[in-house]
Amino acid sequence: MNWLYGILIYWAAINIVTFFVYGIDKWKAKRSKWRIEESTLLWWAAFGGSIGALLGMKAWHHKTQHRKFTWGVPAILIAQIAIVGVIIYYLLI
Repeated sequence: MNWLYGILIYWAAINIVTFFVYGIDKWKAKRSKWRIEESTLLWWAAFGGSIGALLGMKAWHHKTQHRKFTWGVPAILIAQIAIVGVIIYYLLI
């Protein structure tokens, strides 16, 4: 069961980091600073931070007008839920 704790720690950490990465990018946007690439923001979501990305979009009001994010991040979350569901299903068989 140690692997389960490792997965949960990873999942929590990547979502927290992703949330703040979205906030940092919003902060930089307001100050006309160097920005984090959109592809990088989406990769953070894809590597497990989709909930953090959605919360960051909502909290920071960031990337909410971009279809790539308003459709892409929820699609990534749905795919991740499906993958976890399949893994759990096969572990329980």
